[in-house]
Amino acid sequence: MAINYKFEIHKINALVESQGHENLITRVHYTYSGSKEVEGVTYSECVGGTQSFEYSEGQDFTPYADTEEFESIIVGWLEAALDLVELQSRISESIDKKVTPLDNDLYFTWQQA
Repeated sequence: MAINYKFEIHKINALVESQGHENLITRVHYTYSGSKEVEGVTYSECVGGTQSFEYSEGQDFTPYADTEEFESIIVGWLEAALDLVELQSRISESIDKKVTPLDNDLYFTWQQA
């Protein structure tokens, strides 16, 4: 089964007023996660980070809105700014190691009291 990836936005930093706009977004705090189901067990991994954004006068400006549609716009900004191939590779490798571990911890059971 394929890995399902998604962004979760935790916080958005914005300037109250700048360059004639209110709530000018400067930074987005996110988690990018992936999950995969194998034989009824769901394996997941995530990578968190912060992405900065700059606005130059004359660029298109999208005003902040507390809506799912605006969240989709922010996710689009993240997808354009980040190296998704690299992030997905890291997540995929980590999930694969959980599905098929490369090492194991062994203990002497008679020593456990």
